[in-house]
Amino acid sequence: MRTLFAQDASRFDRFSREFGGLLLDFSRQRIDAPALEALCGLADETGLRARIDALFAGDPVNESEGRAALHTLLRAPPDSPQARALEPLHAEVRAVRRQCAEFVRDVHAGRRAGAGGERLTDVVNIGIGGSDLGPVMAVAALAPYKAGKLRCHFVSNVDGTQFAELAPALDPARTLVIVCSKTFTTQETLANARRVRTWLAAKLGEAAVPRHFAAVSTNAAAMDEFGVGGDARFAMWDWVGGRYSMWSAVGLAIELAIGTQNFEAMLSGAHAVDGHFRESAWSDNLPVLLGLLAVWNRSALGCVSHAVLPYSQRLARLPAYLQQLEMESLGKRTTRGGRPVTWETGAVIWGEPASNAQHSFFQLLHQGTADVSMDFLLPLRAAADLAADELVIANCLAQIQAFSNGHESQEPQRVHPGSRPLSLLAFHELNPATLGAIVALYEHKVFVESVLWDINPFDQWGVELGKKLCNALLPLGEAAAPAELAGLSGWIARQR
Repeated sequence: MRTLFAQDASRFDRFSREFGGLLLDFSRQRIDAPALEALCGLADETGLRARIDALFAGDPVNESEGRAALHTLLRAPPDSPQARALEPLHAEVRAVRRQCAEFVRDVHAGRRAGAGGERLTDVVNIGIGGSDLGPVMAVAALAPYKAGKLRCHFVSNVDGTQFAELAPALDPARTLVIVCSKTFTTQETLANARRVRTWLAAKLGEAAVPRHFAAVSTNAAAMDEFGVGGDARFAMWDWVGGRYSMWSAVGLAIELAIGTQNFEAMLSGAHAVDGHFRESAWSDNLPVLLGLLAVWNRSALGCVSHAVLPYSQRLARLPAYLQQLEMESLGKRTTRGGRPVTWETGAVIWGEPASNAQHSFFQLLHQGTADVSMDFLLPLRAAADLAADELVIANCLAQIQAFSNGHESQEPQRVHPGSRPLSLLAFHELNPATLGAIVALYEHKVFVESVLWDINPFDQWGVELGKKLCNALLPLGEAAAPAELAGLSGWIARQR
């Protein structure tokens, strides 16, 4: 990297792009102009333009399940032109958006109250995977934009400890519970929902349940049986994968937290990136560039993992969110046509807020032997304290300089090799529109990678296998365990 910058004083200008208040600086990636041109050529050779058109047209780009992947339709404005085939779906999406907005207004105004008439003060979102990670991440990221009406809590882990620790702080008469499960059959979500239902019914009585539960699901019969009120049911569709669903009614907890105006600003930020992704030339297209660089780092440079490093505590859950988005989408070993891949696919995604990470795992990134690529995310305004902003920015710039240029020394233990491949995504402040743009940017980055690797990013059969095996083992001690588990399951049964 030192050599590349020495040879090209304008390297930053040549290898950085801006769109919608976002700056992507990829001048510290291990590429030059011919490499970038070749990567753009690879995008053409693999048919990226046609695949993008198919994605937005509603074609069945999820080949193994015969489905479209229309998460972009969830953030399309009411007046946006749609292909004729998508107009009915767009109308359905807008109807659910209006329903969510009306529900949020009623809760905020106190018109939607508890069974005893008490104003609702707390929301508990019950989900797992995409029904949890997106809302958790967004509510934390947009804490300064909270509408000030409600406290939002999230329960996902099936072990029961999250709700056990939360329950003492809740007044059941003032608590709204949202159950997010497309099929209303997800084991972990249902276990937690039943746990919370038992708690609430014991405090308020069975008759109170419909007034305190809402659900995002397509299974009307299961919602009837559970007791979800008919006026608190929100639709979702099989053409929206869980990890792409925060834009739908799955984001109801976000909207309750920050208000409809801010939620729609988040949708607008994402929609702007959708247009940029569809229309911009590869060399100016931020998500395409991120995807091309990711393929280059994984397939050409051999980077097994990729660290996401936000210089903002409010983005603490972004790495976990991107873990699911990228690893569930790109953890594939067959092509879209069903043939075994003969190349490396998705990297391991991980990370933490970077200020803390400097004092924990940055040592390995600086001087370890692992090949790791990195994304730094930097808000220029992170706090009301300008001195704190300066320290954050200085820390970020110092780290990217150290990772890029390294350090020479006569003492071997002080040598930093440098030339670590990294990109910087900088933005003015973390507001709803910016967060929407960042998430859409990564969604489309993943799609680009999938096209270049010829894999389907919208199925997740590895997840489905684990669910099926779990169901077959229940109830423990009664269901027949596979021979390979007989010894272990027997030991567990004796201990219980």
